[in-house]
Amino acid sequence: MKEILLILLLQLIYVPIYTLRTIFLVKNITILASILGIAEMLIYVFGLSLVFGGDQSILAMVVYAVGFGIGIIFGTKIEQKLAIGFINVTVNTQTKNEHLVDTLRNNGFGVTLYTGEGRDSNRYRMEILTKRNREQELIATVEKFEPKAFIISYEPRYFKGGFLLDRLKNKAS
Repeated sequence: MKEILLILLLQLIYVPIYTLRTIFLVKNITILASILGIAEMLIYVFGLSLVFGGDQSILAMVVYAVGFGIGIIFGTKIEQKLAIGFINVTVNTQTKNEHLVDTLRNNGFGVTLYTGEGRDSNRYRMEILTKRNREQELIATVEKFEPKAFIISYEPRYFKGGFLLDRLKNKAS
């Protein structure tokens, strides 16, 4: 029974590491991804040796698979808590809500406001680049002032210059 619990524990460690390594590779954080890759392979080989060594019980194989599935959930939760990187949020509103724009800017968000022509009237679009760990704060603020706003967020792969990067450089100095 100890072996079965050890297999489950190894999977609950291995899969979140695997998930984080993959995310770090996508975000071009290669040194950390490489370090996690070493740990990942050590755990993987040890876990497989437990499953296929000895009596090769079906229970061990099932626990290995179940641990993998649960590990995916854990890895995803960990990544969401870390919230590494940046997001770009586009907010479309029907009114030019200067109170919202001022509130966002006062809370440290860089906001660029555009006016466009809608079918019936002008529409207003805000472009906001921020750290991923502030996404929920940003969305909650927008929804407080503009409950009917259309909001979309995505992760930019490359950016250069601008308000946010200048601010980050100044804080590092």
